[in-house]
Amino acid sequence: MLELRNISKRFGDKQILSDFNLTIHEGNILAIVGPSGGGKTTLLRMLAGLETIDSGEVFYNGEPLALDELTKRQLLGFVFQDFQLFPHLSVLENLTISPVKMNGVPQEEANAKARALLERLGLAGHEDAFPFSLSGGQKQRLSIARAVLKNPPIMILDEATSALDTESEKLVQNALEKMMMNRTSLVIAHRLSTIQKADIIVVMEKGKIIEQGNHATLMAQNGTYRKLVEMQSFQ
Repeated sequence: MLELRNISKRFGDKQILSDFNLTIHEGNILAIVGPSGGGKTTLLRMLAGLETIDSGEVFYNGEPLALDELTKRQLLGFVFQDFQLFPHLSVLENLTISPVKMNGVPQEEANAKARALLERLGLAGHEDAFPFSLSGGQKQRLSIARAVLKNPPIMILDEATSALDTESEKLVQNALEKMMMNRTSLVIAHRLSTIQKADIIVVMEKGKIIEQGNHATLMAQNGTYRKLVEMQSFQ
């Protein structure tokens, strides 16, 4: 379980997060949505170790941790919308370089796990290909596979399907749902249709949580979440 308690962050005279509290229970999928400028990106950058916090505490399974310990202990796996693949490495090498170099996994074991994962994600036969030859959807599925192969306790996905066409989005979304099953996950989402199955949906606005619940509960409240869903349904 990951807990953020009373997190605050300011840039100059602009308060981005103010006494922000969030709990992600083990095995749950928690999605964060909301208008642009609500603090979602800042929150993600903080978890990734790219931003500091001004005040507040972070707990993992009840243990207080410095923010950078989340990444040092490899507790988080990230899937970003821009793939972040190594262009000079093959598909198989992209998947195995981190487990082998950072975690000491034997190359043969890493290769076997990577091949099995590629098959699950519909990428069997692409082991020797390079990223430039893959479609956007294939690159994103490879990015998902790389994060999963590290086997982090918590997966964080940032707009993982927003840059894809409709057909690729469906393939990637199916892959994500398989990979997130029974895995603690935090999803930052723009396309709200992709997070309707989340256990908890949190709506952020101006650095604060203004609504939370599952899809059905939030739709029944007739608040900000419902308005966002209805706006997207007409686009």
